Amino acid sequence: MLRAETRHRSEQAGLFALLSLWLVYTRFFQPLQAAHVTLPACPFYAITGHPCPFCGGTRSYAAMWRGDLGAAFRYHPLGPLFFAATFVVAGYAAWAVATGRRTSITVPAILWVVAAAALAVSWSLKLFWLGN
Repeated sequence: MLRAETRHRSEQAGLFALLSLWLVYTRFFQPLQAAHVTLPACPFYAITGHPCPFCGGTRSYAAMWRGDLGAAFRYHPLGPLFFAATFVVAGYAAWAVATGRRTSITVPAILWVVAAAALAVSWSLKLFWLGN
């Protein structure tokens, strides 16, 4: 039992660390971009010349850090929602690590369908109306 608790706590700590690093990266994205030390460009975009469903996400987060909701939406229509959700999930993971509580989230199938539809609409907005 102790081994499962340790594994679970490690997973939550890893999730918290990953989300925290992502938030720090996006917070300092513009200076990193100016110094040419950002992550590689999207391979889907490089191969097809079209943005993937997540293209613009990093720039959207960077715009949210600047408080520019309009630009964040133009970069990725779901970006502002993802930005807020990142803080919620990171906080939840930190709480789970600090309290030792086991976290388990069951997502109903309909929610997966809604999420996939939202991502499809977001992607079509990027492809046809908002541009790269």
